Amino acid sequence: MNARERDRPGGSAPPGEQALLQVRDLRVCYERRSRGGRAAVAGVSLSVAAEETLGLVGESGSGKTTVARCVAGLLRPGAGTIAFEGRPLGRAGRRPPELQRAVQMVFQDPRSSLDPRMTVASVIAEVWRTHPVTAPEGDRTEALHRLLAGLGLDPEVASRRADDLSGGQCQRVSIARALAARPRLLVCDEAVSALDVSVQAQILRLLAELRESHRLALLFISHDLGVVHQIADRVAVMREGVIVEQGPAGEVLSAPRHPYTRALLAAALDLDDPVPDEGTADGEAVG
Repeated sequence: MNARERDRPGGSAPPGEQALLQVRDLRVCYERRSRGGRAAVAGVSLSVAAEETLGLVGESGSGKTTVARCVAGLLRPGAGTIAFEGRPLGRAGRRPPELQRAVQMVFQDPRSSLDPRMTVASVIAEVWRTHPVTAPEGDRTEALHRLLAGLGLDPEVASRRADDLSGGQCQRVSIARALAARPRLLVCDEAVSALDVSVQAQILRLLAELRESHRLALLFISHDLGVVHQIADRVAVMREGVIVEQGPAGEVLSAPRHPYTRALLAAALDLDDPVPDEGTADGEAVG
């Protein structure tokens, strides 16, 4: 647990402090041919303060990935509001440029999130073309190498493609792509679940360091309570589309109030051991 844990109730920001991200009564329903609509998210409210990490946890199919995609602008909510510093966040393609780059996403499968035809240098250059205000002045190759070095990657990685990289390297490149836009909030959707345990630990340390050095906030989605325990200031627990419990991470993970949270902790056995990956739900991933 880090020193930025805030002892405050529910999903609220500290008194007098406006939340960086504010989600209120978010609702999403997926249509199914056989059974009609199914509520993936049924009234979720949460907030993330500046430079804070909120861990959103729950088993596969609980709706946490759907929340992440709505925040990132990749999915349109059926109802509710999402605001960034009090400004409404619409779909990604309709957001003002400064909001478009302020919220960036790191995906579960780093390899498939990168265009296999593009080199790492091209991936980063595309971000700088899309958001010219973030492009470095002077030698961009040198700036790219500094960016990669800050993520533990050798300069020669710039000329390689995703298929030439390890899973850990791909995830570092994905994080580099997000950072190139100079975001204020990173939405990390199961960002370490596809990696082996030793690489998971490296990426978690990296994210913690980047949060401090880049003054980032994180919405960190995971099914793994052990992982969340290592990185989160606060935790929100989702089950079947709703948040059943949220609060300071130390409090929720050491003295959970809700039976579902207690069951998750019991299933994990030990916060230092990873919870087995339960996969994704049928159809579009909603967990």
